[in-house]
Amino acid sequence: MKNIKTFRLLTLLFLLVTFNSCVEDDDYSIPTSIGLEENQSLNLLLDQINSNEVDLLTIGQVKNLFVSGQAVNIESSIAVKGYVVSSDLTGNFYKEFYIQDEPSNPTAGLKVVINQVDSYNQFNIGREVYIRLQNLYIGETNSGDGVIAIGGRADGNEVGQITENMMADYLFRSSNTETIIPFEVNLGQINDSHIGLFIQANDTQFPVAYSGLTFVDPSDDYDSLRDLESCEDSGSIKVETSAFASFQDRLLPTDGKGSISGIVTKSYNGDDRVLALNNIDDINFDGARCDPLFSDNFSSNNLDNWTQFSVEGEQVWGITPYGNPAPSARISGYAGGNVVNEDWLISNPIDLTGLSTVKLNFQTVVRYGGPALEVFMTTNYTGGDPSDSSWTQLDAVLDTDTGSWSSWTDSGDLDVSAAAGQNLYIAFKYTSTSSGSATYELDNVLVSGE
Repeated sequence: MKNIKTFRLLTLLFLLVTFNSCVEDDDYSIPTSIGLEENQSLNLLLDQINSNEVDLLTIGQVKNLFVSGQAVNIESSIAVKGYVVSSDLTGNFYKEFYIQDEPSNPTAGLKVVINQVDSYNQFNIGREVYIRLQNLYIGETNSGDGVIAIGGRADGNEVGQITENMMADYLFRSSNTETIIPFEVNLGQINDSHIGLFIQANDTQFPVAYSGLTFVDPSDDYDSLRDLESCEDSGSIKVETSAFASFQDRLLPTDGKGSISGIVTKSYNGDDRVLALNNIDDINFDGARCDPLFSDNFSSNNLDNWTQFSVEGEQVWGITPYGNPAPSARISGYAGGNVVNEDWLISNPIDLTGLSTVKLNFQTVVRYGGPALEVFMTTNYTGGDPSDSSWTQLDAVLDTDTGSWSSWTDSGDLDVSAAAGQNLYIAFKYTSTSSGSATYELDNVLVSGE
């Protein structure tokens, strides 16, 4: 009888322990270790790397395998290592994550597309990840968008997702999770080399005109682009937020300026470089706003802030759907051949009352040969023909790479303090001749002072 009671007691204890071990405890914390099978797979890959059976490339070297307009099958025995910098915890990323080559001071980033949601625990921010690349594909998920990605198949000239069944054979986590230190950069310095990197831009703000607006426009089905301004230079970028992000209906912080961190990527069609946030906690706007005296990034798709005056020729300043980011102001004297032109783009008056120090900043890109763009200032423009006013030429840095559309060049800070206390006018003078007609694009014109 005693043995029967003892057996029943042991059985009850066993059932209780078993029941408690099966109860979900809602623990969604980041795992600090990885499973035995996953660890064995990673060790096998590391052994193959150490024995030179598999070559470990940098992210930069892998990106060099990209061929524009193609989904390239990777046939070589190669692998790549990176650190995760994106998270789908808030829903602002979907079936993808980004890796960069170092936890701090990174030089290259890469997108990885997977057929899996809620991957933020498995591929948490800072997680060291190895990818066996042989038989995977490198290309773009949206052809022409400029974001290089690793995928599991070819879908025409685009790459498709790595399926969940494939992931165990190609994606390997180490047990290391590093602290990701944002790469600090001014908005005006951001270029395509920063795509895929987790950056921090300081002294930024949303336009005051966004006051009362949310991250996502309620009328947008998929995502919204919101302009972000720099207080340091004339640069700007668009913050892209998914309509499925948990913070999509939160108000944009427009009362101050400060730092913002996110991953640099491209809009769906590739027209704009954008900043995608992991979480709005990565926004720290704790300083007073720095609204400029004059600012035009031509996002309104017009030249309402300017007076155009054509001295000679039929070609005039206009708006182009390209820019840094798009759109921008543009002029070319080419019309079936080189045509003689002189065209001025003159700002509306800029009130410098009460200021002592004032600076001008802008960006240009040039294509094809021809006379260089000229930049002037005055305080006595009265409208109409600019020859009726006295102008002072400014020594600006202009783009000189006539063979590229991506060589956007910052003018540097131009001192226009001579106009302090008065109305300032800025003018861009374009000329072309019968032997040369460059195409100029102008963007991010900014006048600030104190």
